[in-house]
Amino acid sequence: MTWIFGSTKGSADNKIEAAMSELVPEPRQKPAVPMKPVGINSNLLGYIGIDTIIEQMRKKTMKTGFDFNIMVVGQSGLGKSTLVNTLFKSQVSRKSSGWNREEKIPKTVEIKAIGHVIEEGGVKMKLTVIDTPGFGDQINNENCWEPIEKYINEQYEKFLKEEVNIARKKRIPDTRVHCCLYFISPTGHSLRPLDLEFMKHLSKVVNIIPVIAKADTMTLEEKTEFKQRVRKELEVNGIEFYPQKEFDEDLEDKTENDKIRQESMPFAVVGSDKEYQVNGKRILGRKTPWGVIEVENLNHCEFALLRDFVIRTHLQDLKEVTHNIHYETYRAKRLNDNGGLPPVTAETEENHESNL
Repeated sequence: MTWIFGSTKGSADNKIEAAMSELVPEPRQKPAVPMKPVGINSNLLGYIGIDTIIEQMRKKTMKTGFDFNIMVVGQSGLGKSTLVNTLFKSQVSRKSSGWNREEKIPKTVEIKAIGHVIEEGGVKMKLTVIDTPGFGDQINNENCWEPIEKYINEQYEKFLKEEVNIARKKRIPDTRVHCCLYFISPTGHSLRPLDLEFMKHLSKVVNIIPVIAKADTMTLEEKTEFKQRVRKELEVNGIEFYPQKEFDEDLEDKTENDKIRQESMPFAVVGSDKEYQVNGKRILGRKTPWGVIEVENLNHCEFALLRDFVIRTHLQDLKEVTHNIHYETYRAKRLNDNGGLPPVTAETEENHESNL
């Protein structure tokens, strides 16, 4: 009996010890490397090469190139096609080899996407210009934005269908509209109700950059007042143009973009794809009875600011906002409406078979 009792007591003690060991775990050794490195740059014993990632990305981009799709929208006769030609210093709004610089640009009668490959400094850009017919000329202009909105959403749908394919392409062709230049008539008074309604619809699906066309028809004072009036009207009507305030990532972005939103927007521009001799230099400009208006002279117009904004400082951000905001909004709504993946059509089945 004594032996059995002693054994029972021992096993009970063992259980208590085991339970205690579970409740109070043994202290773990501290890791040799701190979990949160402090001042790591000053502790490096030699060169690692982390900074070369930028060069690696640059080389890859130069090999593959990148896409940029820009749409021009506005009333007829505001020089939409001409301005895009000026922006990229080439005849990108017309692909016809029969058209030359001296001829008048033919009127756009339908939504037309024209692709070009532009190369500069070894970097290739596949540029697509989506030219749209002028609106507001009809007797009944009700819902005249619908064909353009439909076109933009169709490009999102194409990208979505490629994404959900079982056998996806290594690189999905990107036809989504990254930027929409909205042309405002230089009335000097206020925006037309049609302009406000048009921008209100488009701003929900694409990055809108408002521009005042043919700004040389206004005096400097008229231009300044009109820009302020347009900004106020857009704010009062709840129309958000790019760069949108809520997408500023940090204080530096906010400071830079606030200046653009409060001072530059909308850009007052003059477009021309004709060259003239001024002070011994060939420049793009418009010839008038009182002289040549130099397109890239900031004293004459804000075209250079628009070009720098779209191409030199915000091009990548335009693409990211399109993908992360506008496309994701469309994608979430599309999948939610269908309770899952979009319906499989004959076209997607054919694409799937071709991929295999």
